[in-house]
Amino acid sequence: MEIKTHIQQRAIALLPKLVAIRRQIHENPELSFQEYKTAEFVENYLQNTLGLKTQRIANTGVVALIEGKNPSKKIVGLRADMDALPIVEIEDGRPYRSKIEGVMHACGHDVHTSSLLGTATILNELKDQIQGSIKLIFQPGEEKLPGGATLMIAEGVLENPTIDVMIGQHVMPGIETGKTGFRPGLYMASTDEIYITVTGKGGHGAMPHLTIDPVLISAHLILALQQVVSRTANPSTPSVLSFGKFIANGASNVIPNEVCIEGTFRTLDENWRSLAHEKIQSIAKSLVEGMGGTLNLEIRKGYPFLVNDNDLTHRLQKKAQEYLGTDNIEHLGIWMAAEDFSYYSQAVPSCFYRLGTRNEAKKTTFSVHHPSFDIDEDALIHGCGLMAWLAIQELATV
Repeated sequence: MEIKTHIQQRAIALLPKLVAIRRQIHENPELSFQEYKTAEFVENYLQNTLGLKTQRIANTGVVALIEGKNPSKKIVGLRADMDALPIVEIEDGRPYRSKIEGVMHACGHDVHTSSLLGTATILNELKDQIQGSIKLIFQPGEEKLPGGATLMIAEGVLENPTIDVMIGQHVMPGIETGKTGFRPGLYMASTDEIYITVTGKGGHGAMPHLTIDPVLISAHLILALQQVVSRTANPSTPSVLSFGKFIANGASNVIPNEVCIEGTFRTLDENWRSLAHEKIQSIAKSLVEGMGGTLNLEIRKGYPFLVNDNDLTHRLQKKAQEYLGTDNIEHLGIWMAAEDFSYYSQAVPSCFYRLGTRNEAKKTTFSVHHPSFDIDEDALIHGCGLMAWLAIQELATV
């Protein structure tokens, strides 16, 4: 039996087990950098079911190595993230709803983890037929700065043995189950968090002339900052500046002393990113102080942009076509969301692709980070099988 057929059949056979694993993880979500039980679950499976040695790094990260023939010939890293989000899952009758109130796997990391365990199962069975080694990386803290990838890299996940290429996947409710998406080159944005406090002089709303109104100043500030993208950014460079939090804790007749604003800046160009930070600070300082207020502004630099290696991604896309069929491969557009897989992509040739989970009949159409997010669990078949196939094919590439 050829390897592709074997992988496809094993992936189908593993589905009931992977569904059970995914539901176990979904019911017991853990927030970023608190994935203790999830890490223990992963360790137990790798050790007791597959007989692999595991290593803990970054506190709740788990790493294991599957060695084939000539194990040092080439090393392919496969990554899954494990953390959940601080979201209350909507009660809709699903039997595997989160048991932890206010915490939910709303971004599919339970899928990524269970899929990689399935991939590990298949690859471990085929290790005598592959050249090189597979490094399995179960990573904490993708959803929270500074990002678990930075900690994993700092503690040597890309070394001993040195990883030659990295592959990761992420659920995509916009793509039908059975399909997958690829994009060579620039794919996802950098992300920075902006925290602003505008301080004025509060007072009675009927006597505004005796105040320095931070609400008015802040309203002007949000409008003025839009020129950072609309009039400063090169129109060909994707950029987003959005503010989602504005707290002016006064009353209908009370002008408060201060206003707190929070937002995000995202782009796909590091030089422009730095310049934009300077423009935001310059505009904010001059406007706020010019209107009589005082400014406290902090920009917390987050993940860099994610770039898929052109050669690797084109290569894997062709192999995915062989595995799933040409009609089941979609070309992805640039997405202004962010991912800490970007740190791997900045360090080694990497490919981050999308796993379709959409099924309208099963109502798995809600976006990630939505309290009703769920997946078509049949996607786990390709979640584990396609990654195993891609890893084996990449190991065969010199």
